[in-house]
Amino acid sequence: MKNFALIGAAGYIAPRHMQAIRDTGNKLVAAYDPNDSVGVIDSYFPESDFFTEFERFDRHIDKQRRANHSHRVDYMSICSPNYLHDSHMRFAMRSGADAICEKPLVLNPWNIDGLREIEQDTGRKVNTILQLRLHPAIVSLREKVRSASRAAKHEVDLAYVTSRGHWYLQSWKGDAKKSGGIATNIGVHFFDMLHFIFGELQQNLVHHMSDTKAGGYLEYEHARVRWFLSVDVEDVPAAQRLAGQRTYRSITVDGEEIEFSGGFTDLHTRSYEEILAGRGFGLEENRCAITTVSDIRHASPVGLRGEYHPFLARSAG
Repeated sequence: MKNFALIGAAGYIAPRHMQAIRDTGNKLVAAYDPNDSVGVIDSYFPESDFFTEFERFDRHIDKQRRANHSHRVDYMSICSPNYLHDSHMRFAMRSGADAICEKPLVLNPWNIDGLREIEQDTGRKVNTILQLRLHPAIVSLREKVRSASRAAKHEVDLAYVTSRGHWYLQSWKGDAKKSGGIATNIGVHFFDMLHFIFGELQQNLVHHMSDTKAGGYLEYEHARVRWFLSVDVEDVPAAQRLAGQRTYRSITVDGEEIEFSGGFTDLHTRSYEEILAGRGFGLEENRCAITTVSDIRHASPVGLRGEYHPFLARSAG
């Protein structure tokens, strides 16, 4: 049984980590979040220590490590706001624990190099949650693409609308300096998926960028991709919106829809199983996606010309 600590216990994704820790037969011994709305811990590890001040959390972790206590932390799961991931991974490794970090790993690709130095200094490791790489439909598509002998690149359209209320732009998620902006916050796992399936990125063009939506064109070794991301409910297609649907996701490859709506419920547990077996995704597996979203964030949009996603014509015109 391994001991886990959790940073960001009040966040949306934290319960999936708590469940994964429990489902893999391990124990959450300490958790931290400046927000104390963490009653969900009782459903998983009611005996876990909890802290709302980082300094006290730090002291507790350090005391357990120095005393070689039975609750000394082996892994630290990080579910904090995006801009804090880098610092919290450094803290985990310097505390003698391996890190398990939610996406996006970091906001800038050069942060990866700094983390590699900390890995070397401490002998600890960064593991990341890239759960789409474990989804059976995605693995199957990758195998199909890599085994096909075709000269032409695949034509891919990606649209993802996950509507958010007015709170979104008032939270840290609406601050690009903290979240990395919309492409990073809601799109980074899709960009990693595209790289995982279709190979190295060759071109990155942004057509439109705002606080609530973005779209562009990516070209990989084996695919040409038009993409669109939005948190605006008005971008849900009319038929689905009239039916009360507030989210929409569509990925087509050569005109064929890729269905992977199911199979998500246990992907965090599967990720933990792989990490505990020494097969987790490390720093370098994140580099392409982090570089992609960093370049998107710093790009100058070119407007609606060239290979832009059709959703842009109605939403950004």
